[in-house]
Amino acid sequence: MTDILIIEDDEELRGLLTDLLEADDYRVTGVGSAEDGVAFLAKESCRLILLDLMLPGIDGFAACSAIREQRDVPIIMLSARGDDESKLTGYRLGADDFLEKPVSMPILGAKIKALLHRSEAARTGGDILRCGAITVDTASRLVSRNGAPCEIRGKMYDLLLYMMKNQGRLLLKDELYDAVWGDLFVEQSTLNVHVRWLRERLEDEPDSPKIIRTVWRKGYIFGGES
Repeated sequence: MTDILIIEDDEELRGLLTDLLEADDYRVTGVGSAEDGVAFLAKESCRLILLDLMLPGIDGFAACSAIREQRDVPIIMLSARGDDESKLTGYRLGADDFLEKPVSMPILGAKIKALLHRSEAARTGGDILRCGAITVDTASRLVSRNGAPCEIRGKMYDLLLYMMKNQGRLLLKDELYDAVWGDLFVEQSTLNVHVRWLRERLEDEPDSPKIIRTVWRKGYIFGGES
């Protein structure tokens, strides 16, 4: 099985990433377009995807959305565009992380290891978690509310899972950053944005949340009416 699928149209960069990752004993497959990446995933599996944003044909955003329909595998988006809008769009579509080019290999390596560790730990020993009308099947990583499926993937899922496992307890922001992202390479607004997205999917009134409650200047408490 491939460890890392690289979807990158720059042949030189794709080759460089492949060589460096293979030197760390990862099994790597590289393709030059989103179409080839989606076709690969229809037949093969991998543990993590490096996905370029600016691709010929289907771009990285559309590719991320298409991949999420097939697989729940960690995705790191790579782009020369580092604006907040691009990053937030990537996260909303299910990307787990976003790195600006030129890529720092030590940082990329650390992110890959952290994502693989969290992804595989989450898949070990499936359980069914419930809070009111919300159900999380940890084996399949599927979330439902009142029996209807919710589109919660990537870091949104990891954040929800941690909150579900710690219902009724004050979860400090630093604790959530460490548990879900596990490094220092994310913007401080990242947690707030992911909480907002979860509320939009789980709350009857996202602007007056009852499930994910804010404790001013400290963090959040998960649990309550749904």
